[in-house]
Amino acid sequence: MIKRILVVDDDAASCELLREIFAARGWDVATATTPAAARRCFAEQPFDLVVSDINLEADATGLDLLKDFRARCPVILVTGFGTLDAAVTASRDGAWDFISKPFKVDQVVSVVQSALASRGMSSAPPPAAERFVDTSGLVGRSAPMVDLYKEIARVAPTRSTVLILGESGAGKELVARAIHQHSPRADGPFVPVNCGALPENLLESELFGHVRGAFTGAIAERKGLWEEAHHGTLFLDEIGEIPLAMQVKLLRALQEGEIRRVGAARAQQVDVRVIAATNRALEAEVSGGRFREDLYYRLTTATLRVPPLRERREDIPLLSKAFLHKATKTLGRSVQFEPSALALLEAYDFPGNVRELQAAVEYAALHARGGLIRLEDLPPKMQGTRADRPVASDWEKQCFAALPTLDELERRYLAHVLNVVKGNRTRAAEVLGIDRRTLYRMAERFGIKLTDES
Repeated sequence: MIKRILVVDDDAASCELLREIFAARGWDVATATTPAAARRCFAEQPFDLVVSDINLEADATGLDLLKDFRARCPVILVTGFGTLDAAVTASRDGAWDFISKPFKVDQVVSVVQSALASRGMSSAPPPAAERFVDTSGLVGRSAPMVDLYKEIARVAPTRSTVLILGESGAGKELVARAIHQHSPRADGPFVPVNCGALPENLLESELFGHVRGAFTGAIAERKGLWEEAHHGTLFLDEIGEIPLAMQVKLLRALQEGEIRRVGAARAQQVDVRVIAATNRALEAEVSGGRFREDLYYRLTTATLRVPPLRERREDIPLLSKAFLHKATKTLGRSVQFEPSALALLEAYDFPGNVRELQAAVEYAALHARGGLIRLEDLPPKMQGTRADRPVASDWEKQCFAALPTLDELERRYLAHVLNVVKGNRTRAAEVLGIDRRTLYRMAERFGIKLTDES
């Protein structure tokens, strides 16, 4: 039997694009540009799948349609503004999947095939926390980040132990905090521990606490960090640094849900969810005998990978502007990026990842003269030595020195079109030959405010 799909998007061009993609695979496709039209379509005939944009610029959203249709067929939500909050909300409300624009054709077809194959399976929304406020600090709309948001949304409502993998500075602790904040334990404590920063002889006492007289200097009973995280989340950062002897005790605490203070006669039950993180290849550590295999499998109930910044370069402008906004608050003056400086940041590899980018932006904001961050204001290592740079001839300097960049030309043209059409968004999109979603993204990228709602 031919599968029937309902596509809902307030942008007619987006509807037509998805209709063509799905029709080419032999599926029967109906489209709707308003929530009311979508509901009418569903009332007239059944569908095997609904693919809906979240932001429909109407009295109802894709999330409302999700609640209407999820009991009858799978629903895939699409958005041009991928955020952790959107992914968590979609997962909480029972969406089959969540896709961020711009998407790849193969990606959306694969998700649709999976959803169509699921017909007959339960589509009830998963259990989730009551509060969903994204204060995690995670920033990014690239495909790798949207995939990470979806993984966070899946694991957050559960009790599962989570292992977060990623390079130094990629944001592993932010991911751990996001899981905690979107979990049923959000009102409980989040206790971070840097396992690599604690000496081996203090690690057990710091984690599990001790009784009075347990060792020299133990003049009073002390609660450990594991107990402090009771009814909350314990984040074990750099878990690959824990010595083998301590790994045995950690494994028991994870398996039994109980700990024993150093010097105590009895163990005690503690309700803690453990999230661990490492920048090491733990499988190699297990093979080398430096990490217990049983502990490794206990930690990897759910595994998330945080992408390095070089794998999501399209997020660099967004992150840079967020960091600059913070920095300018501290400096007490307004500073913006010159397009060429932002382009250089986007081209740089950032071995130190997001942490290095934040430091670079703060450096540039501090060294900027006037209201613009220029190339020369960025850290010297990003600019390279003068010997590494091609030397321009006098003729080249005369020809190109005063010419604007392509980014600057695009910004000026967008501003000019908006001025001519008096801010009318629909007309501006028509003149530029783009859809309104692309117009919104362009305006946001260049810091241009769209005023007219039409």
